[in-house]
Amino acid sequence: MELKLHASMASLGNSFASSHMKFRISFQPSPPLAGPSSSSSSPTPFCTYAVPDNQSKLRLRRNGTNNTRFTHRTPPLHKGNHPNEPKLKLDHQNQNPPFPAISSFNVDLVALCEEGKLDQVLELMGQGAVADYRVYLALLNLCAHTRSLESGKRVHEFLRRSTFSGDIELSNRLIAMYAKCGSVKDARRVFDQMPERNISSWHLMIGGYTVNGLGDDSLLVFQKMKQARIPPDGETFALVLAACARAEAVEEGFLHFESMKEYGIVPTKEHYLEVINILGNAGQLNEAEKFVERIPAGLGVEVWESLRNYARIHGDLDLEDHAEELLTCLDPSKATADKLPTPPRKKQSDINMLQEKNRVSEYRYTIPYNEEVHEKLKGLSGQMREAGYVPDTRYVLHDIDEEEKEKALQYHSERLAIAYGLISTPPRTTLRIIKNLRICGDCHNAIKIMSKIVGRELIVRDNKRFHHFKDGKCSCGDYW
Repeated sequence: MELKLHASMASLGNSFASSHMKFRISFQPSPPLAGPSSSSSSPTPFCTYAVPDNQSKLRLRRNGTNNTRFTHRTPPLHKGNHPNEPKLKLDHQNQNPPFPAISSFNVDLVALCEEGKLDQVLELMGQGAVADYRVYLALLNLCAHTRSLESGKRVHEFLRRSTFSGDIELSNRLIAMYAKCGSVKDARRVFDQMPERNISSWHLMIGGYTVNGLGDDSLLVFQKMKQARIPPDGETFALVLAACARAEAVEEGFLHFESMKEYGIVPTKEHYLEVINILGNAGQLNEAEKFVERIPAGLGVEVWESLRNYARIHGDLDLEDHAEELLTCLDPSKATADKLPTPPRKKQSDINMLQEKNRVSEYRYTIPYNEEVHEKLKGLSGQMREAGYVPDTRYVLHDIDEEEKEKALQYHSERLAIAYGLISTPPRTTLRIIKNLRICGDCHNAIKIMSKIVGRELIVRDNKRFHHFKDGKCSCGDYW
């Protein structure tokens, strides 16, 4: 006779050490639990093993080595299973099981995700814990929030092997997660492999390219959406206009803005602001001012504020003063807020983090660099000068001589992170760097040249947007 007990894998591992027992392990679904959620919960595996009585002296069968051979099949409960197999009896005097009934898989994985314990959840799933639909939703949201690409790929692999593979909502979450982690290639791969798509799938792919600075690719996805005869809505055109702003496609942006009438879509404040972004990014401030004057009066505050900001960026003082006067008339609080004294900003130290092999290495400008990284940077600097790199010392604010300024630029923290990544990862591996401050203009030019020299894609995420450096070009088009 066999005694069926719920036991954790850890308790089984401890019990295997006994030399007077023989185990047969099988995984069977547990009986349905009472409650409304029992029908939707996934079966929880538990172990079944045979316990001999005290009079049976059994030895573990060996394979000729020290490893125990286990049979992963529970025989039927009747006599005569095998002529040489001893009959087992149940000791009715001891009704308590010899091991505690603990199941490490009866853990609330959703609660662990809400607590941010991503690695612990993935470890439990790797040990056999079954994740339901809610767990995958929570996992993908957590990976997107933490920008953890490697963990997201592990979740994707678990999802691919589950019964939820191909679900539209989970596939959409995968696209959003990959886009937020800066891996638009993986996002596009999920998008292309979806058996069915809804309009949210197209929106996420268009927006994912735009967030990563690839406006032209966003517009190509929109063209495919129209070819698939999926009617766009107001959100679609807002995303498309944002892509035109990123790609500085002024004419195409106005064509899409005018085509909204064909679909019966009335432009909203969001659409007008995106058109101003298109003209402002392209530096066409006169056209932007004329466009603002034709906008309905109810939207005047937001659009004039946006135009004032672009006038500041491009140094058009007259337009900035004009926009300021109109803002004062429309909403005096806008002008007053700018004139109020603000407390001094806290000094921030430049921090860069390099993600590689599911580890994050942190680099600061003040941390001394090691000799190997120094030699790599020194060699890169020589190659960069041969490729036409000229240090722009305007970005060094310290009062030091020109030679020291060039040296200070050479050891900016993002360059230290890239140098370490080049010597610690295989060739042609993409490097992903997370930066807490805005990347300076000199480092932006330097990394473009680096990407061409080393033949790698260098992805830098500063506090504004993603920069995908590849073959001497950046996805932002040198505007950020």
